[in-house]
Amino acid sequence: MTEKNIIKSETTVKAFPMFTAEPAALGLIGLAVAALVLASTDLGLTSNASKSLMIPWVLFFGATAQLVAGAMDFKRKNIFGATVFTTYSMTMYSISLTLFITIFTDVEFDITHYAYGLIAILVFSIIATAASLMTNKILFAILTFVDLAVIVLIAHYLYDVSAVPAGIFLLLTSVFSFYAAAAILLNTMADKTILPLGSAIWKP
Repeated sequence: MTEKNIIKSETTVKAFPMFTAEPAALGLIGLAVAALVLASTDLGLTSNASKSLMIPWVLFFGATAQLVAGAMDFKRKNIFGATVFTTYSMTMYSISLTLFITIFTDVEFDITHYAYGLIAILVFSIIATAASLMTNKILFAILTFVDLAVIVLIAHYLYDVSAVPAGIFLLLTSVFSFYAAAAILLNTMADKTILPLGSAIWKP
């Protein structure tokens, strides 16, 4: 076969950039809902008999919504949002499973294991709080309230300290998270600042 009879076919595929919507509003709403549900128990607003009903809210909002937001932030190369949302998501999955084991099974458990898990989360959360100094004031406030809530819960499980202060800090976490989610959603839709988040505290 001569060279003239050879048909060459070339296909050119043009790559288009993939745009991913800002996932922080979803992650913050998930955190806000889960924190509010958890706070209701620590503040004594609900009975211990209804603890099992916390599981779906913590599982779907606190865990799954934050996991989706974290995965999307990895795609957007946002290391802060990706790491924080994903880690807090795994924390909420752990809380959900702990609630399930303690409520629905007869397995013998030592709650101090849970406390030491919270200590590990506190270490990460303090690191994340330091990093949030380079984001905005509202995110810094949210992470600070999370830190304080976890500290009180560690003391509660290890030394039987009242969980009410933890409930207060979780409630504040919820309020500020709802505000941050609203700010991101409204500011993005309006393409201008409607609700301020505050500038970064630390600009290295």
